Amino acid sequence: MIQLSSSICVALAVFLLASSPSIQSAEIAKYDDGSFAGPYSESARVGDLLFLAGQIGEDKDGNLVPGGIKAEAEQMMLNIKAALARRGLAMEHVVKCTVFLADIAEWGAFNEVYKRHFSQPYPARSALGASGLAVNARVEMECIAGYPEKASR
Repeated sequence: MIQLSSSICVALAVFLLASSPSIQSAEIAKYDDGSFAGPYSESARVGDLLFLAGQIGEDKDGNLVPGGIKAEAEQMMLNIKAALARRGLAMEHVVKCTVFLADIAEWGAFNEVYKRHFSQPYPARSALGASGLAVNARVEMECIAGYPEKASR
């Protein structure tokens, strides 16, 4: 059996969706109205999928919240909820998450926060240890959410 990394799977899914004849370039929308700074969009919609850029535990002023992994994860989840809400979605619409942890040993503490924001059935999820997260964050998470069939475009 062939095993592919989550990044390769996501890239392949984006490629297949973007090259699909049923998705026209007019159906690809990029949104950058969140409170962030950088050469990227906060989210991009392709068809009925919303790809959310990685979020960290920054407050509204762009400062990493103090208190370590749990405090950062809580703020990160609030940031994700706000980004989803700007696009008319909620946590229940998230179908895939990719989690980057500065220290994989903090996995258990992260999961405590994660389970307060998602319910079963949980989104598909990948996680990895990563050094050098933005502004020395302990955790970053990116999400893919699906619009319900009757959602307006």
